[in-house]
Order: sequence, then structure tokens, then C-alpha cells
Amino acid sequence: MQPQAAKNGLYPVQSPFQLPISLCQPMFTIIENVSLRAYNSFHMDVKSRYYAEVKSTEDVHEAIESGKLAKFGENGHLILGGGSNILFTRDYDGLVLRVSNKGIESHFEEHDTVFVTASAGENWHGFVTWCVDHGYGGLENLSLIPGNVGSCPIQNIGAYGVEVKDCFHSLEAIDLKTGEVRVFSKEECRFDYRDSIFKQELKGKYIIWSVTFKLNRNAQVQIEYGAIKQELSDLEIDYPGISDVSQAVINIRHSKLPDPEKLGNAGSFFKNPVVDLKFAGKLKESFPNLVSYPANGDKVKLAAGWLIEQCGWKGFRDGYVGVHESQALILVNYGNAKGSELLTLAHKIQNSVYDRFGVKLEMEVNII
Repeated sequence: MQPQAAKNGLYPVQSPFQLPISLCQPMFTIIENVSLRAYNSFHMDVKSRYYAEVKSTEDVHEAIESGKLAKFGENGHLILGGGSNILFTRDYDGLVLRVSNKGIESHFEEHDTVFVTASAGENWHGFVTWCVDHGYGGLENLSLIPGNVGSCPIQNIGAYGVEVKDCFHSLEAIDLKTGEVRVFSKEECRFDYRDSIFKQELKGKYIIWSVTFKLNRNAQVQIEYGAIKQELSDLEIDYPGISDVSQAVINIRHSKLPDPEKLGNAGSFFKNPVVDLKFAGKLKESFPNLVSYPANGDKVKLAAGWLIEQCGWKGFRDGYVGVHESQALILVNYGNAKGSELLTLAHKIQNSVYDRFGVKLEMEVNII
């Protein structure tokens, strides 16, 4: 049995703390000149000309039917979730819609399979923790990734050998022109490495409202990628379960990656470049220590962090901008950096990597 959506586009969540919408949610309201510093993980101190939160499908429909959304057009509004994959280089002279709906529900199938649906406004790590606590395996390798659930399929987030697409079942999204709710299958999302249809031709045209994952109550853990196996060994865990893998990933990320709450960053700033096998072989001849991984077909994925580090950028700092001392993939704001300064640094890194290795680094972070 497949999970069925409710008519309003939400999967109902039974909660003793849930109040009627009329009591706990204000009417949809647009306010002006709002600071976005608290809503982006780089902590860029920029303003949005107009700003509104959407907590219910009624909010979205009101924005559409009232003409408030159409007023700004496709290029005049920005859908904002957790703000963990965006770099603001200027004030935003349009409407920011921040998705803040909440709710998680599980739908059981036969045997060990379980469908779990989360609202887009749920914190991603909180959702992964919820799944692990309930014994639903598949997402534990993606623990502690910043951001919200609604953003995860856009980026097809991944870490330690797992990507969202591996456990993805479907999502519900609201057409920002018509207000219609559409269900997207895995195939329709056109997932690729850190990519999906929502970063391409459907960018800015839909609000992702909920995401459904196909998980397993008897999942086989994946511990071969990265430092997970070594961390489990250090923890003296010989037969790990999903909670053990989740904790190992959390420990690793804490040891290598800066906390966005304490040091402004958006995680990996660049994608790991994918090149053909022949080109990778030539690079290996010139750089025997080249770090690479097999990719689909005759492709090879290069470690962008290694390339950047070899160019001398790891630990670099200039005023308030820099490259993290423990992970060269992460650009950081040391306090009062401007987005334009971080973007300039990113361009310099791209140029130096290309000059030395002939490899073009693509930014993973969205630039506004």
C-alpha cells in the first residue's frame, strides 16, 4: 500500500500539542525590510524588501489568489528554507517566502518497509534523529547536515556514501502560479549529483511542501565510506546499528566541520568535480596522491577539498573571510564578512585549482 496524500497537500500528523490552524497561525502577512541574518547560515547581514512566512497551504493559496506573489514574478521571489545553502551578496529586492510548516508521520507497508513523510519546514537533522529513534534506517549517514527537509531533494544532499535519492519515494509541491498540488516521483525529480529538476527548469516555480521517504526497520548499515568504520572502531562498536552509525557521523562532522551557529558557513562550498576516467588517469600520473572515487560509468569523482588544499588555501584568512582550518571545502565568515567578499575568494580558489589541475570547480552554494 502506497501512502496517500490528504486533499490539502499535507500528510496529517497526530499530535497532542497540535492546535487548530485558526488558533495557532496568523493570517498570511507580508512585512517590509526584514533582516535575513538569522535566516542564512553564513549570517550575512542583508535585508529582504518583502518577507513572509508560510505555515499552511492556506498561506500559499492566499499569496497566489491575492496576487501578492504574481506581483513579484518568477524572478522576484525567493523560497527560503533553512538558509544553509545560500550566499547573499546583496539585499534582496523582492519577496522572500520562508517555508515553516511542521509535521512528521509514518505510513507502514508490509514486512520491514516504512514510508515516512516530513513537512518541508522540519529541521533535517531533527528529522533524521526522529527516524533513527524510531528504528527506521536509511538516512543515518546524513546526520547533522544543516538545513530543512524541503531543501534536501532540491540539492539531493549526500554524505558518507548515501544520497537523499537512495531513500526518496516522492514529494508534494505547490505550483506557485496555479496553487495546484503536484506529486513528484523519484524519476520525475531527475536526481543527479547535488542536482535535481528543482535546480533547473522548475527552479522557483514550486514550493516543496512535504517529502516522503521509503525506509527500513531492518536496514543494512553502510559504514565503508570515509571515516565511519574507524570511528566505530574507536567507539569499540563491533556490530553497529543505525543509531551507532548516526552517532559516528555526528562525531566525525563535529571534529572536522564548523558549527554554523558559531562560525558562519554553508558546509561544502564546491561540488566534488566528476571527470572522465582517461583525464583522471593523466592527473594521477602527475599527482600520484590524487584523491578520487569511482563514479557512474567511466567517470571519476575527484575530492575538491584535496584539490583546494594542494593549492594552499586550507586555513587561509583575509579579514573576515577565509577557508576553514580543518576542511578546505568550507568557506567561512569570521564575523562581519560581506557576501561579495566570500564570492571573490571563491573565484580565486576556482582559478587556482584550474590553473594547477585543469579542473573546473562548480559552486554548490546558491549565489544571490
